[in-house]
Order: sequence, then C-alpha cells, then structure tokens
Amino acid sequence: MKELPEKFLARMRADLGADYPAFLAAMEGEPWRGFRVNTLKITPEALRPLFPFALGQVEWCEEGFYYGVRAGRHGAARAGLIYSQEPSAMIAAEELGVRAGDKVLDLCAAPGGKSGQIAAKLGGHGLLVANEVAPARAKILAENLERLGVMNAAVLCMQPDALAARFPAFFDKILVDAPCSGEGMFRRDETAVHEWSPEHVRSCAERQLKILSSAAEMLRGGGELVYSTCTFSREENEGVVARFLAARSDFELISEKRIMPHTHKGEGHFAARLRRLDGPRFDRPAGKSADTSIYRAFEAESLRLRLEGSFAAFGDTLYLVPEGLGSLDGVRALRPGLMLGENKKGRFEPAHALCMALKKEDFRLSVELGDGSLDAYYRGETFPAPEGRGYAAALWNGFPVGWGKLVDGRLKNHLPKYLRG
Repeated sequence: MKELPEKFLARMRADLGADYPAFLAAMEGEPWRGFRVNTLKITPEALRPLFPFALGQVEWCEEGFYYGVRAGRHGAARAGLIYSQEPSAMIAAEELGVRAGDKVLDLCAAPGGKSGQIAAKLGGHGLLVANEVAPARAKILAENLERLGVMNAAVLCMQPDALAARFPAFFDKILVDAPCSGEGMFRRDETAVHEWSPEHVRSCAERQLKILSSAAEMLRGGGELVYSTCTFSREENEGVVARFLAARSDFELISEKRIMPHTHKGEGHFAARLRRLDGPRFDRPAGKSADTSIYRAFEAESLRLRLEGSFAAFGDTLYLVPEGLGSLDGVRALRPGLMLGENKKGRFEPAHALCMALKKEDFRLSVELGDGSLDAYYRGETFPAPEGRGYAAALWNGFPVGWGKLVDGRLKNHLPKYLRG
C-alpha cells in the first residue's frame, strides 16, 4: 500500500471508529476496474459475445460491470460499445434520475464517463450540456462523447458563474461532480496521495461550495441536483451540503450516499441528491439557422436517413444543435452539438462524430473489418474493398469505427489523425 498521510489516517480513525481496521485493510487491496455498457449502441446481453470479460454486475448500475483487463484497444471500446469507468463513479448519474426529454447539465464533466451515462439515459431525447473549464480536458470530453455516439450533447468550456449567467433556471437536472481532494482514489492515484493536506481539503471545500452555488442558479423550480465527489472527507461532502442548505431555503436534501472500499466493491464516492422546491423556469431564445444545402447533398448520396432539427455553422463546420439549447451568443462552445462535417470549397467532408452516431443500416456503403484489420485501420492503412465510390463506414462486428472512402476497389482511410496509433 502507498504510504498514506498520517493526518488523513488519524481523521479516518476518528470518523470510522470500529470500522477503521476494515477500512485500512481495504486500502491495502487492489482497486476495482469496471466498464459501463453504452446502451445508445448495444444492450448488455448483445455485448457479451463481443466482450466476454465481465466479472459481475455493479450493484448500483444495471449497465455497469467489473472486469480484470485493460480494454482501451479492444474493438468494443473503439466502437463506443463500452466505457471504462471506476465502478463507484457510476453512482452519481444513477442518483440523478434522468429521464428521456430532460434538459441536463453535467457541470464538471471531463473526462466524460458520467456524461456518457447521462446521455444513455436520455436515449437521444432531450438535451445534455457537458461543461469543462479546462480546454485540454474539454477536448478529451468531446472525443469521448463522440466515440459513444452521443447526438444530443453540447460541450461547453466555461466557468460555472459565467455559465449560470447564460442559463438561469434552465435545467431539469444538474450533476455537480466537483473537483475534490481525491481521497477515494488513493488506491489508484499516487498523485492524489502526494497532493493531500488538510489545507488542500479546506481549499477544495470552499471551491466546491462556490461551484454548487452557481449550479443552483441554473436549476429550474422542481428540478433536482446531485452533488458528488470522490473523497472521504466530511468537510467536502456532508459539510458542503450542510453549508449550502443553510444558505438556500429553496432547496431540500433528498438523500446522501457513500461508497467505501471496505463496504462496497469500489473506491470512495459520495453523492447527495437535492431538490429545488420553488423557483422560475426559463427557456432560451432560438438560435440562427444555418444553410444545410451542401450537407443535404452529401446526406442524400451517402446516408439512408435525414437528420432533422436545428443546425449551426461555425466557420465552415456544420453542427446539429440539440433541441432546446437555443442561441449560442456569449456561450463558449467547444462542440455546440453533433459535428456533421466541413464545407471544403463546395464539397462536404463528413466528421468522425457523425459516423460514430449512426448505425450500420444508416449508411449506403459500409465495409466490415475483421479483428485483424481493426489495428491496421487505426494505424491509418487502406484496404481492398468492394466496388463502389463514395464515403463508407468502416465497421467492427457491424458497429461503425470511422469513415473510409471507396475509390477504385480500395477503402481509403479517413480516421482522424488524433485517433491513430
């Protein structure tokens, strides 16, 4: 076991009492690994023949499973059928109680596991705003939602108070998975151990309260909010919730839950579910509509479906904007919706995100890659292919992994360079 800070151990000894020896023994064990089945693309039952590594179901998440291998390069991961996620981290989105059609904000969303979980619960209906303040982390968030095939999400990169000024009383559900001291990740992350101090815990608690207060302004009357962390600290968990409720008589506590490594198969996690009792409910003004003529020509030639909704253009890039998001004036959006592609001098070049959001039957042309060809595709190689011309989906067991272009009996590789390797 990593050498844990003595002040941390003393606090846990005082907090846990008779349970402390069991906690200490658990901290000497190996961390749990898990994955969540992405039900936007596949059911757990249909996944089993393709990814037979599950060691049992996560008790608080029906789509969550334990496993003992690294799966990042497996076809199921590359096709967005699974998302590797620490099991205890799955509880926060479960507590949020998302329903299809909800307008949902994931305020501190990177790297995207909880956003993907929320998107699956929305099932393509409603709106997900996934926000991350750090641009580099927001880029990772966007790439993960892209791989999972999420169509109705906008990825924003804004400070919580600035976001609150643009989305007052707008969301039905909000998840605040707040930055924390990371005590619950001590078994997995040595950096969290080295960075820990009582002062760091206090600093986190102050920042968490500010973030939670900004989130509250964005919740509609009657809406619900889940505040979660991956720390054991009562100061950052129950303490932050108590201070928030003392200042906000329009909120009530529904429940508080903890996952501890000596009582559950997971690392440390805390989730508090809150409801706004009353308050306004605002919608957002509609945004401007973009010209879709070049995209429609590509769609008629290459796809078997017609996308409907609101479209927005940023430079030469066209997006399908989620219903209800409204005007993006003053909003710093990394991805204002599903990226469809670019207008390149009158020629439409489809985006990887569009391919990943569709199903095999949505493409007019597709090429199945065997397991041996998948790695080659990710290296950027081309392949012999059936006759035909135009954009085609490269498939793994019938699931899209990216675009190719059929030219003279070859499939030219169009996988983005940032995914190759």
